[in-house]
Amino acid sequence: MGTSTKIERIGPPVVRAGNVQPISSAVAWDRLVFVAGQVPVVKGQPAAPDMAGQTHATIDMIESILAEAGCTLADVVKTTVWITDAADYPEFNAAYAERFPAESAPARSTVIAGLIAPVKVEIEAVAVRPPPGSNAQKR
Repeated sequence: MGTSTKIERIGPPVVRAGNVQPISSAVAWDRLVFVAGQVPVVKGQPAAPDMAGQTHATIDMIESILAEAGCTLADVVKTTVWITDAADYPEFNAAYAERFPAESAPARSTVIAGLIAPVKVEIEAVAVRPPPGSNAQKR
């Protein structure tokens, strides 16, 4: 039957409002890394008041989690984005494009939705780890 690969939990337990949540920051299987939806909350408060600042803060969080998994933003192949207000889409899209330029951007789905956290955006990502020993891992 093929080789089995262990599922790896990446990052510390997720704590919200002082409680450990039943969520992993990221899970890796083989070379795939699945980053849970990240929201721009720092010490219980939105990281920035505006959509651009919240988008960058969220992508910073994803970038940090990916680094623990041996990846960079360049390894992201798919994102799913939830924003709370369609009017914020142009500001979101401009900030997102600063981090994921069009010529190398991952596939993306963007949905207007209500969020549990009092923020404007949530982003999850899927990345592919570079092969072991490749120069890409030394980026």
